[in-house]
Amino acid sequence: MSRRVMSAAVMAVAFIAAAPNSVWADMSRPVISAFKGQLVVSSDELPTGKNDKDTIAKIKKAQVKELTGTASEDVTSWTFHYTAFLSKGGANHLKMEFMKGDKLSADKQLDGIDPKSSVLSGDISINEDEGLAKGNTYQIRLVSGSTVVAKTSLVMK
Repeated sequence: MSRRVMSAAVMAVAFIAAAPNSVWADMSRPVISAFKGQLVVSSDELPTGKNDKDTIAKIKKAQVKELTGTASEDVTSWTFHYTAFLSKGGANHLKMEFMKGDKLSADKQLDGIDPKSSVLSGDISINEDEGLAKGNTYQIRLVSGSTVVAKTSLVMK
């Protein structure tokens, strides 16, 4: 195999691995159904258990409802892992909205999504300069057009 072909193959694998969505081949339909429409925020990738019931319990235990930020100079930033169990697929672009009440405080664009995927995961970093404020509770929604496909609440500390 030529170097050029080998380099292209390595780049393709790296691109796929870095994409914001990953299909969870080891996550069963019952587990996906148990969390359908939910956005699970965790410090790391979700754990798997010995069976569906165990996996569901481990995911619930790994889910965080409060996130402590890191201060750098005058700005606090938050980094977290998310797994979205989409209530509706078909989008190749989603927006993650951080809502305080009915007001949009911040958002992040998620591109390159497999429209056939029902589970999406990745890492998000966001800071106060982007519109969030320490001490507030936000409704985090993944939106496709005007349709909310996953959501959760999160306190930013």
